[in-house]
Parts: sequence; structure tokens; C-alpha cells
Amino acid sequence: MKTLKFKTNINCGGCVSKVTPFLNKQDGVESWEVDTANPDKILTVESDGASEEDVKATLQKVGFKAKSLE
Repeated sequence: MKTLKFKTNINCGGCVSKVTPFLNKQDGVESWEVDTANPDKILTVESDGASEEDVKATLQKVGFKAKSLE
């Protein structure tokens, strides 16, 4: 299991509910959460095979941006 972290523009509950079905269906994503209280809107993904690129591509399909954090 690998933890991936991204800076995103998912900034409210409505945005979270928009991405929920896509991230929940994504292969290799065990769990995820967005810290909307954080100014950088940090998305944390527990990955069981999904790559950073997979997650970014999924978010782009829904209209959101994600930047990998080191």
C-alpha cells in the first residue's frame, strides 16, 4: 500500500461529491480523502496499484487539477 498526496483545487463539499464516484471506481484506489480546510486542498490517496498519473487523469476527466506533493 502506498500513500499518494496531491495539491488540488477540490475546495468544497460539492467538489468532493463530484469526484467521489470517479475515485471510488478507480482501480487501485483503496481509500482517499480531501482536506478542504488545508489551503492547498490536500488529497490523500491510499493506493493499491493506482499511480500518481492514474489519479491525476481521473481528476482531470471531472475538471479538477492535482499536483503531486513530494
